[in-house]
Amino acid sequence: MMKKLSFILTITGLLVFLFSACEKDTNDIADGHGILKLSITDSPIDTDGITGVYITFIDVQYHTQESGWNSFEDFEGPQVFNLLDLTRGETDLLGFFEMEAGTYTQLRFMLEAPTMGGGNHSNPGCWLEFEDGTEVPLFVPSGAQTGYKAVGQFTVPENGTVSVTADFDVRKSVVKAGASGMYILKPTIRLIVDDQAGAIAGDVFNIQEDHQIVIYAYDAGTYNEDEAADPEPETPRFPNAVISDVVDDEGHYYLAFLAAGNYELVITFNSDGEFQQVLGLIEDIPVESNQITIVDIDLDDYYPEDENDDENGDDDENGDDG
Repeated sequence: MMKKLSFILTITGLLVFLFSACEKDTNDIADGHGILKLSITDSPIDTDGITGVYITFIDVQYHTQESGWNSFEDFEGPQVFNLLDLTRGETDLLGFFEMEAGTYTQLRFMLEAPTMGGGNHSNPGCWLEFEDGTEVPLFVPSGAQTGYKAVGQFTVPENGTVSVTADFDVRKSVVKAGASGMYILKPTIRLIVDDQAGAIAGDVFNIQEDHQIVIYAYDAGTYNEDEAADPEPETPRFPNAVISDVVDDEGHYYLAFLAAGNYELVITFNSDGEFQQVLGLIEDIPVESNQITIVDIDLDDYYPEDENDDENGDDDENGDDG
């Protein structure tokens, strides 16, 4: 009980911190302009063995109908981040950027990344680190020149600040090419206005030994069983999940930066780093801005009965071993 209370207090404090954005002094900005405070976050990868996903930003751009893509003059790069340090609502600041007041729907991130077939990769700008200490390049199929778009609407107020977080969702973004075995970066990036987002969190009980539990959040009514099927090459399983989290050793999970609305949770388990099955679905979970919805999960309600019997040493209907 004390662990659960501590966990709730921790995530509540984190939520308050995230949604009470520090503002840059707006006294010196030009008339008709405001400030974008831009941060990045990530969802944890559900593949065993990868301990670091490093990416290098060399430019950040915004889009307008009138002028197309424009670089933020205030961006100071290059900046290197390990995305796996930025899970469960953790963020890192990319910068404060002065922009013309108004509504925007796209940003673009330019990366210093190796291009497949591009020669020497001994010092790549994007790379993976594994638990045994080895590192491999993280390739960008289309080259770093085109960058990666992030989509989501936000409004920059005149003489004010809007705080926006870009979620890179590394689970979807890092894929392994079939024959070559090379790792490829295909970012799926969404933009979230911080003070319009909430979270789902809770404890998971009665996890069986050697089971890694992963929770996926979907917009209500959008999950179907085909999502759990073996994915096509260079695509992730559960491709339409908004966000996911791997339940930690104390049984906690935390799904941050969810837009207000209704969601459903897909409960799955992995064994030896490989997906095994979907255990169940929890529907009709409301999320409100600046609020944490607590959903605890007892896996005894979801594990197949024969697995529970085996765990208890019962081999037949009567619970008799002999």
